[in-house]
Amino acid sequence: MNAPRNLPGWDEDPDRLYTVTKGRSRPPEHAFDLVTLIVTEQEPAPGMQSEHARILRLCETPTAVVEVAADLGLPVSVVRILLGDLLEAGTITARHPRFAPTKARLPDLDMLKQVLHGLQQL
Repeated sequence: MNAPRNLPGWDEDPDRLYTVTKGRSRPPEHAFDLVTLIVTEQEPAPGMQSEHARILRLCETPTAVVEVAADLGLPVSVVRILLGDLLEAGTITARHPRFAPTKARLPDLDMLKQVLHGLQQL
């Protein structure tokens, strides 16, 4: 079964993607997770690459990397390269999601059972 050709990024010209990334095929060492939140720190500058400017406008509120890629209609790999450029320039910050709480921080199981029992009695 063939994928529909109207999906974002499906019909992107490889030459255009090569130009957008300036020939780079890998993001910088500090690669972004799909759920890393990106926040704009500066307004787009005149003469800035259009994709960089669009990212800065999209990320005025915290936006996940995967959402940026979807909004731009570009592959995530290309967006990660562009985000690396912006991070190095200091125009964005990246906020990584917090990990799940450790076992020491979890509520007491007996207390949860008592709460559940109390709710069932209502």
